[in-house]
Amino acid sequence: MTRIRSEFSSRSTALQVVDGVDLAGRRAVVTGAASGIGVETARALAHAGAQVTLAVRDTAAGERVAADIADSSGRTDLVVAHLDLADLASVDAFTRAWQGPLHILVNNAGVMDSPQGRTAQGWETQFGTNYLGHFALATGLHGALAAAGDARIVAVSSSGHAASPVVLDDLFFDRRPYDPNLAYGQSKTADALFAVEASRRWAADGITANSLDPGGIWTPLQRHWSPERRAAAEEQARGAAAAGLFHMKSTEQGAATSVFLATSPLVAGIGGRYFQDCQEAEVVSELNGLDGVLPHALDPQAARQLWDVSEQLITRARTTA
Repeated sequence: MTRIRSEFSSRSTALQVVDGVDLAGRRAVVTGAASGIGVETARALAHAGAQVTLAVRDTAAGERVAADIADSSGRTDLVVAHLDLADLASVDAFTRAWQGPLHILVNNAGVMDSPQGRTAQGWETQFGTNYLGHFALATGLHGALAAAGDARIVAVSSSGHAASPVVLDDLFFDRRPYDPNLAYGQSKTADALFAVEASRRWAADGITANSLDPGGIWTPLQRHWSPERRAAAEEQARGAAAAGLFHMKSTEQGAATSVFLATSPLVAGIGGRYFQDCQEAEVVSELNGLDGVLPHALDPQAARQLWDVSEQLITRARTTA
């Protein structure tokens, strides 16, 4: 299987990726579009002509972002809709309200390294928000995605996937000490595995899904870090940049790979793969800086098992609500 390569790089921006791309008549949903790379993902898709729905927890912030994107893109059809991925009732309300086809779904929202907590359904916060909320969203929108005929799902994973595979027999840290880094890594592995299995299950519907690492970006995602950890991370980033391992990105650069997967002809009909810097990542046994993807994030057997468990968890939560 030939790895997909593009003309873009780690320094390309989302708007550069969509230069010359025409998304007229196509509809997109971007979760977490009120901050960070979600804003620039939504902006680039709107600039390319898509009708974009900003699916956000804070609708007031979403409205401010929508107004800013409207000013820069000239689009007057942006929609802001409430979506709390940590509450299955909110996800189900969003999917029930959706009408018509959906061409692009960008599962972008997330939390990182949060203190131990639970979602409305009692799931560990990071796994429940980053993965199970998006799983319920995508499966709830399956009919709309299938109606598009050639829909794409973009799952924002992370180099953090290297911290942990999915531990199916203790997803919510009920039997092991809670570690926020392991919990985040598990959730990001799950996002990548979702893309693998969604592409297999939904191929006949014309739906493809790919995952990505957006790179290192300073965003509100690091809000749970202590000042000491932030300072140490900044020092590490400076050292990595000096060594040529990686550089910290702007939000415009961080959104580029998401937008590439949502729009590029190079990935038309392609699914179940993991990308970085608008290139398909190499499968490696150990990350080189941030580069590469570990085999456990693309394991088809693990992806099938996770999907089955996820369906059971969602069904159980709905029946006991």
